[in-house]
Amino acid sequence: MNMHQPIACLGAGRMGRGIAVVFAYAGYPVKLVDFKPRSAEDFRRLEAEARSEISGVLGSLAAFGMFDPAQAETILSRVRVVPEQDAQDAFSSASVIFEGVPEVLDLKREALARASELAGPSPIIASTTSTILVDDISGAVAHPERFLNAHWLNPAYLVPLVEMSPGRRTDPDVTAKLKALLEGIGKVPVVCAAKPGYIVPRIQSLAMNEAARMVEEGVASPEDLDKAIKYGFGFRFAVLGMLEFIDWGGGDILYYASRYLTKALDDPRYASPDIIERNMEAGHIGLKTRRGFLNYEGMDVDAYRAERLKAFVAMLRHFDLVRPPVV
Repeated sequence: MNMHQPIACLGAGRMGRGIAVVFAYAGYPVKLVDFKPRSAEDFRRLEAEARSEISGVLGSLAAFGMFDPAQAETILSRVRVVPEQDAQDAFSSASVIFEGVPEVLDLKREALARASELAGPSPIIASTTSTILVDDISGAVAHPERFLNAHWLNPAYLVPLVEMSPGRRTDPDVTAKLKALLEGIGKVPVVCAAKPGYIVPRIQSLAMNEAARMVEEGVASPEDLDKAIKYGFGFRFAVLGMLEFIDWGGGDILYYASRYLTKALDDPRYASPDIIERNMEAGHIGLKTRRGFLNYEGMDVDAYRAERLKAFVAMLRHFDLVRPPVV
């Protein structure tokens, strides 16, 4: 995609503004389309609010050392807030339209139906929904082969991950083009099936509920639980992927730990899925057998371990926890 092809955001709320920061920072002109009928005075108020928020975000990023503060005005100048009456021009000239209206199925379907008709058949359209499956709304889109979900994690301008979920009718070429676009601006897109919860929300909902349950059970104070999560759970998974971590320690450890916890806590939610047992039976338990969820055959495992350990040391430095030895 040409670096100067415009991006449009359907909706001028928090998600649209965050995406606008991302693309404007990467050099793209962005149009934030307010899709609600408003008086001229109300639109000017919304426009000022949106530009003020984006300006504030850019100011913070500059203060954090991401770029020269003198560049903030140039980046901000790439963002326009567009009223409803100019939506057709904004959508039809865009290479990609990101829908960011509230998480209400009928509202999204109505907005996407109108926007896709105004846009014509060319622009890729991606919903940013965090809860609604792509095939539940794709029927509202004219030319649904150019439609998919692209779930950004807040704050969109900082979190690298974007979870892409194509539907039954999504053209694979559309998925590939959007993936390439996102990679080109420094994001880390992953493609997942159209299943409830995508990847991160599904995992984190379990983890968050378990943390709350442990407070309820008196396992630890909220402060100590969060400290354990930050300096243990989060520390490790900032370096190793979750399946990579299973392989790192060994799938057999997870297998036996799950059996113990299921019995000790008398709760089936700790039971392993069938794939863990199948891997055990096949002897695919991770690094020690060079096969697990990932394939380590032909890899220099010692070099791989050293690289990951180096990354852990970098995490210690990040937390200012590196101490000199006592000699």
